Amino acid sequence: MRNLIVSTALAALSLFGLGAQAAEPIQAGKQYVELSSPVPVSKPGKIEVVELFWYGCPHCYQFEPYINPWAEQLPEDVNFVRIPALFGGVWNTHGQMFITLETMGVEHRVHNAVFEAIHKEGRKLASPEEMAEFLASQGVDKDAFLKTFNSFGVKSQMEKAKKLAMAYQITGVPVLVVNGKYRFDIGSAGGPTQALEVADQLIAKERAAD
Repeated sequence: MRNLIVSTALAALSLFGLGAQAAEPIQAGKQYVELSSPVPVSKPGKIEVVELFWYGCPHCYQFEPYINPWAEQLPEDVNFVRIPALFGGVWNTHGQMFITLETMGVEHRVHNAVFEAIHKEGRKLASPEEMAEFLASQGVDKDAFLKTFNSFGVKSQMEKAKKLAMAYQITGVPVLVVNGKYRFDIGSAGGPTQALEVADQLIAKERAAD
């Protein structure tokens, strides 16, 4: 499974910066896939954009400077959601860290720092204790983190994330899903900028359908 994920990611990376598809009208089966069974959104009445990611994924890290400013400028009728991809091992450990930070209400403050620690500083952050030590340097209470990390609520959210990834039928990251209906990645879109253009067009498509 991990080899498949890495292969998918490398294929996506090879298409970074290619803009040949940007001028073309988007089409199902080309820039994006329409899911056969739509997945319910978390906030009915809003157009949902989901990013599935892994803190250890270099392509997710490279996508951050593109998706962060884009997400910050989304209109009120759009709900942006991050969901960790849980493919086992350290993927699950990092995903549990993300959900813990979200539960504590501090994810927005330390999200970028976690990416930087892994990809720039070479930290593994592969155990709760190592995570807690690093996060303490970012102002997150160590004991509160460890208690929340092992809580029933976080474990329940982990199960929910696993089920959503299966429903979205993902095989790699980063992946975007618009309104539980349309799935695409950087490779299929033609690059990171084009991926966000595809997202914009699908948001407009969903808004027009209301």
